Amino acid sequence: MGPPGGNQGPPGKDGLPGPIGPTGVQGIKGEMGPPGIPASLDPEVLSQLENINNRITKLEGVLILQGKIQQVNNKILATNGKEVDFEASKTTCKDVSGRIATPMNKEENDALLKIVKEFNRYAYLGIREGPTPGEFYYLDGNHLHYTYWYKNKPAGIGKENCVEMYTDGTWNDRACNQYRLTVCEF
Repeated sequence: MGPPGGNQGPPGKDGLPGPIGPTGVQGIKGEMGPPGIPASLDPEVLSQLENINNRITKLEGVLILQGKIQQVNNKILATNGKEVDFEASKTTCKDVSGRIATPMNKEENDALLKIVKEFNRYAYLGIREGPTPGEFYYLDGNHLHYTYWYKNKPAGIGKENCVEMYTDGTWNDRACNQYRLTVCEF
């Protein structure tokens, strides 16, 4: 201790924490509050959703101008601009919650063709040869109901199990180990 009337010294260090005490008695349950507003009627939630939709629309517009995506029917086709083999392309699309682009009609084929032309690269399609050589199916196992084969294709019966799109929009059967543009659909 210092002399009487001297200055106070700095505070000492805190002691070690003590043991946790017993849980207290549970209190009385409170009254139920007023009912809330359903999210579908909440003006703040609706305003935030509108803002999000506007931002998504603008981003889609930018990507369309850059040739990285195309919108057709209820699909969005998009590319990362990278060329990989079929399995890597399939995995890339799956990892972003999509699948390899699979044209189901002329309009979708034309939309995919715009991306293929923009990058001037062939692209794999979500189509594979089945167990019977020369018969091709969608990746879900269903029979093709739309095709746009190049003249005299498919020709690699049993040897070329994947399908690529040429830069003129026609299709060709091709070995699955070739590097082609990755285009996914959502």
